[in-house]
Amino acid sequence: MIKVKVLGCSGAEMPGFNPTSLLINDTICIDAGSITNTLSGKKQWLIKDIFITHAHLDHIRGIPFLADNLIIKRPNKKVNVRSIYSVIKTIKDNLLNTSVWPDFTVIPHPNNGIIKLVQIKEGIPVELADISITAYKVHHSVPAVGYLIEDKMANRIFFTGDTGPTDSTWRKLDGIPLKTLIIEVSFPNKMKELALLTGHLTSELMKQEIDKINPKPERIYITHPKPQFINQIKQELSALKLKNLSMLKDGAILKL
Repeated sequence: MIKVKVLGCSGAEMPGFNPTSLLINDTICIDAGSITNTLSGKKQWLIKDIFITHAHLDHIRGIPFLADNLIIKRPNKKVNVRSIYSVIKTIKDNLLNTSVWPDFTVIPHPNNGIIKLVQIKEGIPVELADISITAYKVHHSVPAVGYLIEDKMANRIFFTGDTGPTDSTWRKLDGIPLKTLIIEVSFPNKMKELALLTGHLTSELMKQEIDKINPKPERIYITHPKPQFINQIKQELSALKLKNLSMLKDGAILKL
């Protein structure tokens, strides 16, 4: 079984809107936008692995705060932060670099830090307990991936992360049946040019992406809307009349 708790699914941070983070089976996070501001200490201690889609701040900001919490209460705890090479390098060079934040890859011990940065490769599954997680490149303004999450019963979720229109991603997933697709819609249709410039989707652009997918997902959830436009985005999604589509919500729990 795959259990997903939505810690955050917004495309910006405002009161009542948390940045992106999904908790998988209590021990794995996909992105780290809202780990420490939504999970109790005891639930933070359970996290073993964090898979990062890309290195923008709203997707990585929980990493340093989690490390800080662990060094105080669980100094022997270790968390693997996993992503493609360019994302891992950005986190090391620009976040855990001793200037912006202490380098918890070498704290409390130089060869045994609380945070372990682990490079993964596109298309190569990472096996963790009863599920596997595979990265697939998507189209964004910086190097980025989405993640295919599978259990042993062939339940599958694909989380796009932040993405603009892409053909290559869907070609690589061609023929893989998805129980659930979590796909972003950041902007209303009137802001199509900005969406394309920044590597995001509108409702109309998202529908074009769905048309590329074979076979079609059983369920589609929309993530990453800008809070300032959420009502307009909801109206535009409703106008698509897709019966298996709904908005993701902070705090929601999905079970497959």
